[in-house]
Amino acid sequence: MPSNKPQAILDGEIIEEYPADYPIPSMLMAVLEPEPLHVVLAWDGKRKTCHIITVYRPDLQYFEPDLVSRRNQWIH
Repeated sequence: MPSNKPQAILDGEIIEEYPADYPIPSMLMAVLEPEPLHVVLAWDGKRKTCHIITVYRPDLQYFEPDLVSRRNQWIH
């Protein structure tokens, strides 16, 4: 996996938010340069701590060519 994961958090765009996630809210962030990455992270506001849950390269099977918008889940 590329070494620019922390940069995705600093420069990334929040593309989805999951405020009901337990035990703390999480979000999906995208960074497109130097290569497309998605980072799922959770922010613990009480402890002021960011937890990286997963990092992956977005797949065109699930995302539109902009790599930010999700495809309709019923289209295969």
